[in-house]
Amino acid sequence: MKQVKISLGTIAAVALLGTAGCSGMSTQDKYTAGGAAAGGVAGAVLTGGSTIGTVGGAAVGGLIGNQVGRNK
Repeated sequence: MKQVKISLGTIAAVALLGTAGCSGMSTQDKYTAGGAAAGGVAGAVLTGGSTIGTVGGAAVGGLIGNQVGRNK
């Protein structure tokens, strides 16, 4: 397995760009995106990194985040 070295500056730049991209989103959209991200990570972890598990987790997480953000 290849290991990728990521510098602290790269991580900070990605985090900054990621938060700037959410500035025009509604609260429900933010919850949907957050749910999809969390669901994708959970799906990947639970299925050992399979693509189907990651995509399925992202879909379910996005749906749950959308419904939770609906009432905010």
